[in-house]
Amino acid sequence: MPFNIIYNDITKMKVDAIVNAANTQLKMGGGVCGAIFKVAGAERLQAACDKLPPIKTGEAVITPGFDLDAKYVIHAVGPIYREWSKKESEQLLRNAYTNSLKRAVENNCKSVAFPLISSGIYGYPKDEALEVASSAIQDFLKEHELDVTLVLFGK
Repeated sequence: MPFNIIYNDITKMKVDAIVNAANTQLKMGGGVCGAIFKVAGAERLQAACDKLPPIKTGEAVITPGFDLDAKYVIHAVGPIYREWSKKESEQLLRNAYTNSLKRAVENNCKSVAFPLISSGIYGYPKDEALEVASSAIQDFLKEHELDVTLVLFGK
């Protein structure tokens, strides 16, 4: 199935699920997380999220998309880069992508859009984050039928 990398606003993607770069408590944050909450309807999305935490770094959970074009929001927790070794960070980031894709498949999603998880305030170097994301997604697509888009915001 297709895997594309585009520049866009993830909240405008017309897909079955978008992935939120979440924190372990699933609280509304800044960056991509804040944008997703605002467009989805922050109060309703937060109420749905409040039933699920805490989740561990590398895990992913799913909620309705509410006012988004996407039916679902998959909340994935990537690593805070400085808190782990390089090897641990890479594995945890890979798990965040893989577990998000598993949640998508479990919920019969045919299309998923990801941000570049952990590459903002969590400090993961963007070039390395892109490598891990691409590798994890492509490995998953070897055995699953999904249309996956990696949505980059800005350069």
